Amino acid sequence: MGAIYRREMGAFFTSGLAYVFLSVFFLVSGFFFYVGSVASATTDTSGMFSSMFLVVVILIPILTMRLMSEEKKNKTDQGLLTAPVSLWSIVLGKYFAALTLFIIAESIVFVYSLILSYYGTVVWSTLLGNYFAMLFLGAAFIAVGVFISSMTENQMASAVACFLALMLLYFIDSIGSLIPVDFIADIFSSLSFYTRYIEFTMGIFNLSSVVFYLSAAFLFNFFTVRVFEKRRWG
Repeated sequence: MGAIYRREMGAFFTSGLAYVFLSVFFLVSGFFFYVGSVASATTDTSGMFSSMFLVVVILIPILTMRLMSEEKKNKTDQGLLTAPVSLWSIVLGKYFAALTLFIIAESIVFVYSLILSYYGTVVWSTLLGNYFAMLFLGAAFIAVGVFISSMTENQMASAVACFLALMLLYFIDSIGSLIPVDFIADIFSSLSFYTRYIEFTMGIFNLSSVVFYLSAAFLFNFFTVRVFEKRRWG
């Protein structure tokens, strides 16, 4: 897994994708930081984190679109499948590389908070709650992106399909509210990524939400492994 991880991290930076992803993330988060905290004269960054949900939905497809599809397009996936490494090592190596880049991008919030600390008192417990909420959200969404990337050799198709899938997850509770059958509506509501995320930004720590995000990440990585298994023996 370590070799796959190092290769993917190197590919992110040599291809320039890392610089594009980080630049856009810093630019947009900086805008929301200014509007939500600086212009509002508050040290509370919850407004910025609330606004960043949709940004994550847009940027994750760009981050994950090439991870698997490029291997399939360049016919290098067969080399990976026949290499003396487990499929989980391949999938997790790529997954953790993308997650690492996401963590690097998200950690800019600590710079913002240090700036705010010069002008007032930062509630670090709330900040860390928001930080980990976005981390768990990103971990789940990246797994979705890796899975979708494994289904196609076209990077653009992967990005578009991932974006549509994440938008569906974004609106899943709204879709559920339109269903007249209560127990089905409740199922949709329980699968809401957005509601669980917003709870964190309001200072509500819910262990079940943490388990939900981590379970989603595991499930979609498992699906990716199954795709590779089918391709290996197909």
